[in-house]
Amino acid sequence: MLSAGLQASLSFTVTESDTALAVGSGSLSVLGTPRLIAWMEAATCAAIAEQLDDGQTSVGTRVEIQHLAPSRVGAKIEVVASTSHVDGKLVRFSASAKQDGKLIGSGEITRVVVESERFMARLA
Repeated sequence: MLSAGLQASLSFTVTESDTALAVGSGSLSVLGTPRLIAWMEAATCAAIAEQLDDGQTSVGTRVEIQHLAPSRVGAKIEVVASTSHVDGKLVRFSASAKQDGKLIGSGEITRVVVESERFMARLA
């Protein structure tokens, strides 16, 4: 069973490949929202990783994020995810991203624990 109180913190540096221009979400060389979401999801994966049994993984089912401020190339971003709700195999995380202590993104990400092989077999 998954337990409440899961948390992970990851640090990233914005590179040219992380920009809105590079990921196709805009025309400026600032942190792209899709990359910010990916970093927040990575933090949720890191938070839940040690709770998973062999053969299990988690899949994202819902993302609701606000990208509140721009970040230039070279900016250091700290992303934190912590559980806000656990119901069986469903885990909801609060996620935030800060640059120099200033909140640049926040929201909620929901993941569901699945059996990897069974999940992939559904794709056939």
